[in-house]
Amino acid sequence: MDGEIVQEMVRSGATAVAGLMATAAWNQASSRIVRLFGRGERDEEASAELEVIRAEVLEADGDEEVLADQAAALRNRLRALFRTDPRAAEELFDILAEFVPGRFERETGGTYVINTIDRNSTVKGDLVIQAGIIHDLRR
Repeated sequence: MDGEIVQEMVRSGATAVAGLMATAAWNQASSRIVRLFGRGERDEEASAELEVIRAEVLEADGDEEVLADQAAALRNRLRALFRTDPRAAEELFDILAEFVPGRFERETGGTYVINTIDRNSTVKGDLVIQAGIIHDLRR
């Protein structure tokens, strides 16, 4: 992945992981995310760190400030992870494409599509209509 896509994965990936923590899908996704953060060597430590963040997310009960703080903590962890292992961004993309459908997709030919929706927006259903300029981040 190129640098701009990796930076977008830091931003949107952290928010998506924090959101996933508050859903029942976390039970299925958590082991893969733990392996991603732990890289097979620090899985127990990564699991403990993620559970602390998840507890804060669950206790926040929709408090935007607390959720933003936890997303920021995840952004910092992702930034450090992607610096040491750039392939981890692609792994996270694949996990989120599976567990957060419609927001992370891989189109034919290896093109990455990341839909970022403003948190003040109202979204109903799975349909997203994108208008305006679409930037090709591969350049």
